[in-house]
This record gives sequence, structure tokens and C-alpha cells, in this order.
Amino acid sequence: MATAAETTTKWVIDPMHSEVQFKVKHLVISTVTGFFKSFNGELDTVNDDFQDSEISFALNIDSIDTNQGQRDGHLKSPEFFDAEKYPQITFKSTSFKKTGEDDEFELIGDLTIKGVTKQVTLAAEYGGSTQDFYGNTKAGFEVTGKINRKDFGLTWDGVTEGGSIVVGEDIKLIINVQFAKQA
Repeated sequence: MATAAETTTKWVIDPMHSEVQFKVKHLVISTVTGFFKSFNGELDTVNDDFQDSEISFALNIDSIDTNQGQRDGHLKSPEFFDAEKYPQITFKSTSFKKTGEDDEFELIGDLTIKGVTKQVTLAAEYGGSTQDFYGNTKAGFEVTGKINRKDFGLTWDGVTEGGSIVVGEDIKLIINVQFAKQA
């Protein structure tokens, strides 16, 4: 939090140059990759090095895309995300600290999925800052981590006749975001 003497700088996600991706094991033998196509987020900074920034993020469940419409429909259903009742996944940071490396951060915050909020720890790598062709200042980050879907009430399980688990419990997150500095 900024004190009265400090000023904060607001940055907003540039959705045209950002992506939210997830990976989950299917039948234990392969990986399914999916994306959320609609999301927004903000980064409020006090320091030029982004240390102690406050980050908020929301993504829309209806925008899920695994490149297979029937599966996407199942994921939006009450058996998984229940998009009608819980239309968004949200994240609010509680800590954003450097880990010792210049471009590495530990991001801790509250992740809410399907009405369940849990604290998660993610790794963030700062890709740098620059100005685009129009003079706008941009900053890039890659955020990665892993969560267990069952911790958030995503408990649907399927088992094949041969006894193979259909969907893995661990979900890998890969989030590449570009923030635009606001005037």
C-alpha cells in the first residue's frame, strides 16, 4: 500500500498482447491445453522495479477454449466451472516480492474459482519494459504455477472401463501478460 507521500502508477493488461493458458493431463498419457480468451487485470506500482505491486485479475469462464466445443461446454457446465453461477475466476495479490534474481518474483494471492478462495503462490518473471510505436510504456511478465483443481471444488472425476483417470488433478498455469502504463 502506498503512503500519502508515495504515488502509485496504474498499469492495465493489454489483451491483444496477453494470453492465459492452462494444461491438464488427459487419461494420464497426454496433455490438453486450453485458453481463456476474455480477461482483464491491473497492476498498481509504487516502485520502478515492481516490488510490492498490487495485482488484480479476472477471467471469464465463458471464454474457455480447448479447441473442442463439446469439451468446452462440459467445462462450463455445473460439473466443472458452473459458468452460469460463477462467471469469473478472480485473483488478488497479497504479496509480490523479488526472489533474489533481478527478473524473478514470487506472487502470492487469493485465487477464487467456483466460489472457493485459496491462497496460491506463483512464479513471475519480468520480461522488461519498453515503449511501443505510439509512445506507450509497456511491461511484460510471464506467470507460472500449478494448482490442484479439487481444492477449488472442481471435483468431477471420470474413469475409463480400463481404470484410467480421465482428467488429472493438477492444472499448470502459464500466463503471459503485457501491461500498459496509464497516464
